[in-house]
Amino acid sequence: MSRIGKAPIEVPSGVTVQIDGHKVLVKGPKGQLEKTFRPELDFKQENGKVSVLLVSEDRVARGYHGLTRTLLANMIKGVSAGFERQLEIVGVGYRATMDGKKLVMQLGYSHPVEIMPPDGITITVGKKNDITVAGIDKQAVGDLTAFIRDKRPPEVYKGKGIKYQGEVVRRKAGKAAGKKK
Repeated sequence: MSRIGKAPIEVPSGVTVQIDGHKVLVKGPKGQLEKTFRPELDFKQENGKVSVLLVSEDRVARGYHGLTRTLLANMIKGVSAGFERQLEIVGVGYRATMDGKKLVMQLGYSHPVEIMPPDGITITVGKKNDITVAGIDKQAVGDLTAFIRDKRPPEVYKGKGIKYQGEVVRRKAGKAAGKKK
């Protein structure tokens, strides 16, 4: 049995969890999320805690036990506190601005790169070309952040591009370092 799957999820005040068979609806101060989970698992709610239970001990059910518990915990955390990912743009002439809700980036291409966030996701640009992607759905925030990063990933020679905040880009030596006389 999964150690992660066995741990009950604490439901903070202001968050309600409605379980209807395999469909779970989580409402909180930041919004609501709904997800249908696998039929091999069941849910139990008592004393302000939600537990994920195995219906059967087969391999598929055990494989989804920890995943389901983590997805449900992320839903609860998302509607109460939300999720946030930050990106940094490094490079001369590379910059990002907001045009209404749309993110517009100059990344060295002949055209600006424009990204419109999906509903429930907000993008903000800081002073030093820092991009913050925030929302209640952890997967959607991560997907949009990875999509933005893929527009110009950091290159290994000068480190220019879009990187996650705190990401360390392993640098390569240039041509001069490889020459021997």
